[in-house]
Amino acid sequence: MKKIAFLILGIFLLKSFYGQQIFAQKKADKLLEEKLKVANKGFVDAADFGFSPDALGIENATALQRAVDQTGTIVVSQPGTYNMAGTVYIGSNTSLIFGNNIFLKKVDEKGAFSHVIVNKGAATKTYDEHISIEGLNIIVNGIDVRKFKEAYGLHGQLAFFYIKDLKIERFRCLDLGKAQYGIHVCTFEDIIINDVVIKGDKDGVHLGRGKRFTISNGIFQCFDDAIALNAHDYSTGNPELGWIEDGVVQNCHDLNAEKTTGFFCRILAGAWIDWKPGMEVQQSDAVVSNGRIYRVQNIPDGRIYKSITRPTHESGKVMLDSINWGVVQNDVTYTAGVRNVIFRDIFLEKPRTAFSVHFDNDKYSRSYYPGAEVPCQGQLTFDNISVLYAKPTPFLNIATPVDVITITNSSLRDNRISFISNKAMTDYEKTKINMIGCVFNQKGVMDLVTNTVDGKEITLKTASSIEYYDEFSARVIPGNGKITVESDLTGLKNNQ
Repeated sequence: MKKIAFLILGIFLLKSFYGQQIFAQKKADKLLEEKLKVANKGFVDAADFGFSPDALGIENATALQRAVDQTGTIVVSQPGTYNMAGTVYIGSNTSLIFGNNIFLKKVDEKGAFSHVIVNKGAATKTYDEHISIEGLNIIVNGIDVRKFKEAYGLHGQLAFFYIKDLKIERFRCLDLGKAQYGIHVCTFEDIIINDVVIKGDKDGVHLGRGKRFTISNGIFQCFDDAIALNAHDYSTGNPELGWIEDGVVQNCHDLNAEKTTGFFCRILAGAWIDWKPGMEVQQSDAVVSNGRIYRVQNIPDGRIYKSITRPTHESGKVMLDSINWGVVQNDVTYTAGVRNVIFRDIFLEKPRTAFSVHFDNDKYSRSYYPGAEVPCQGQLTFDNISVLYAKPTPFLNIATPVDVITITNSSLRDNRISFISNKAMTDYEKTKINMIGCVFNQKGVMDLVTNTVDGKEITLKTASSIEYYDEFSARVIPGNGKITVESDLTGLKNNQ
């Protein structure tokens, strides 16, 4: 009987064991099935990490950070306003998608902060790749500060520094303050910024050095620049210096506003020299020393400093001879500018200079250091640009060397091309202007090209032009330079 009892007990325990194994296996299979379902969906819902319209700003910043750390595709689908009390850092191979009627509102729960979103590699100058942000709606809510935590000079509400293959789609920000740009990208390759509406007091889209870019389908109502292509900049304006090249800006509107400064597009160049003992420098000046670029990061008070001690530190800032030298970058270049950029389908409602190609030369920044290599910007094309206001303003202000300007299929009013000098250099080199298929809407005399640069040589060609009014007449004003004309316009064709 004992043997039978032990046998029965053994059978029972064996069934129990196998039963537990089967249950555990079923549980594991179920978990695997759930994981596969999530994987098949191909996205992570930020709500699963606690991201909610009902949460505190600190909680939301933490939750969204946990979500984007998963990489892949992260979706925010529940409509509402989400308080944000801190910056979210996004890394490579990540897409962040916001659904309709979703807003991220900056709030001060633990101190003011700059960026709503910035890439993870910005602080270490490490390239992030394959990032996409879609449907982001930022409410600045007065939280408009420059902390320069990640990089000195980086201050966009949405910011990227050291980035490749970036796409920003359907971005909205309607309350920019006076300190931060809407979108700030510097040191980049291959970026697309599409479908943006940006309004407020500072720059809408601000680019630093990089190559291959598209900015399209934008509506801007900015007190400052709608778009800034600032290859050079104030020391506080961009974290690095270099060329901006091979880009397209298309289908953009510069809306009217009561007050304004800046331009629809600022195109800013610069150049600097090797450090030498006894050289005089001012705020924002750059020098090359010890295989690096350093910049003066003092206050903009117009003071001139004599540099006796060579800057050699590898990172950060060091005070030498009352000069606060900051390390900018380790890859050395001596010039910065914009080249090979096409502007097309631009609608200008705000009466201000549309495009300014220039150097800074004031207490905030001296773009061109005397004796530096000349940065010749060039191959700038303007196609189908429509001036929609009647106030006389420059279409182009040019205050740097530029090789070729091409203007096609554009509609102008009393909008001159103006060459000016800010005394940065003695030779502003030759410039050729080619205008094809443009409509001239001025009733009366139009100063098409004016020049105040001593010794400047300009060649102007116009063809297939349309003069809307019979009273129209064009003229050029060479000043102390020379303008060679080949034109079909009334007032110019008889003077060739």
